[in-house]
Amino acid sequence: MIPLFDPIALGLYFVGYIFMFIIAATIAPKVAKSVSGRFTLYGAMALTAVLIVLTTALIIYLVVMFAAPTLTGYGWGFFLGLIFFVVLMNLMTYFISPFLINASYGARPDPRLQQIVDEVAARLGAPFRLKAVAVDGPPNAFAYGNFLTGRYVAVTSSMLALTDRRELEAVIGHEIGHHLHRDNALMLLFGVLPSIVYYLGVMSVHMALSSSNNRGGNPALLAVGIAAVVVSFLIQLLALAFSRLREYYADTAGARAAGREAMQFALAKIHKFYFSNPEAHVVVQESKFRALFIYALVNAMANPFVTVTRSEIEAIKRSNYSAFQEIFSTHPPIPKRLRFLDELQL
Repeated sequence: MIPLFDPIALGLYFVGYIFMFIIAATIAPKVAKSVSGRFTLYGAMALTAVLIVLTTALIIYLVVMFAAPTLTGYGWGFFLGLIFFVVLMNLMTYFISPFLINASYGARPDPRLQQIVDEVAARLGAPFRLKAVAVDGPPNAFAYGNFLTGRYVAVTSSMLALTDRRELEAVIGHEIGHHLHRDNALMLLFGVLPSIVYYLGVMSVHMALSSSNNRGGNPALLAVGIAAVVVSFLIQLLALAFSRLREYYADTAGARAAGREAMQFALAKIHKFYFSNPEAHVVVQESKFRALFIYALVNAMANPFVTVTRSEIEAIKRSNYSAFQEIFSTHPPIPKRLRFLDELQL
């Protein structure tokens, strides 16, 4: 949350956003193209995670080093308290969100869906109990919950109507994959890191300006603070890239649960629905929980298909999509996911 009454924080936020758009429009696509195909999925996930953690650690180290002289007037409790507050707010969201999701979507138990979820969970070797719920909305599915509230697999009523049994099993396998891979907890961690770096940067700028008024200034801390804010947006881009990789990883679980073809047909049907029903885009775009969905990148450029056949899936694979938009998305475009499944070794 950006304090609108704080002109320094607001100004730094816009500077960071401008930097992020410049990187997304220029450097990021070239880097993505140059590394594409050079790493396995596991290697790409590991590399991205390491970059996020090391970049965050480096910025925190620099802030601590340059802030040390100034912090004598504030006390280290102020520094640590800020980190604690950011982490606490994200943890509260993590634990409260299942209740908010259940209330927002009218989640309700569905015995038939529960049976399918149990079967797919057993097939994938899930060691925990899953709660299957049906929700309202256009075709989608998502995984949420935690060890306190239980783990949920939610499928919309329109998804139940859109898919056949094997396709539904693939979709459910994808969601169970998120639980097996602990994606809710992982994305909480990688989501909180850019926030920590951002607020440390804002705090550093405030302290540098304050010391400038009182004790001759700390230009190094000011520079580090501005750099921290800018880098926090870069870390956010890396976190989004990591989220997209986790979607590929979840697709592997869907393919193992019901077969590669069932996973591809399910994704193609969802793709077809959203381009045949533009009004459904708004529902996805405006949802605060869209990062959880099996499908959230709604602005890819493709033709709507009346039916989904193997030849039409091949056509979707060749469809264009907005590479710029993909960089800001939690989900890869469907054409890339279909091609990934083609290359998947089961």
